[in-house]
Amino acid sequence: MRVTYGKARRRKKKRLFKEARGNVGGRSRLWRTVQETILRSRAYAYRDRRVRKRDFRSLWITRITAASRARGMRYSELVFGLRLAGIEVNRKMLSEIAIHNPEIFDEIVAAAQTAISNK
Repeated sequence: MRVTYGKARRRKKKRLFKEARGNVGGRSRLWRTVQETILRSRAYAYRDRRVRKRDFRSLWITRITAASRARGMRYSELVFGLRLAGIEVNRKMLSEIAIHNPEIFDEIVAAAQTAISNK
C-alpha cells in the first residue's frame, strides 16, 4: 500500500512557512530554502541568547567604569574595594545605581575607598 503524508506534511510545511514569514524572496516561499533558513535562524537564536548575556555584562561594566572614573577610581579598584568592604551588589544593579542614584553610588565608592585604605 502506498503511504502518503498529506495532512501531516501540510501541517509541517504550514508551520515552517509561517515561521519563515518576513524573510525576503525564496527564503519565505521555496520549501527547501525555507527549511535551510529556519534551521540556520534557530541556530543563530540559540547562540545569540548567550551572546546577549555577554553584551549586557560588557555594557554594565562600561557604565560602572565611566561612573567610577568620574569619581577618581578605576573599575578594578572599585570591584576590589567592594569585595573588601563586603558589599555584594551585582554589576547590573551597580550600573543602574550609577545612572539613576549618583549620590548612593558616591557612598558605595567611598565605602570601597575606605576599605582599600584600611587594608
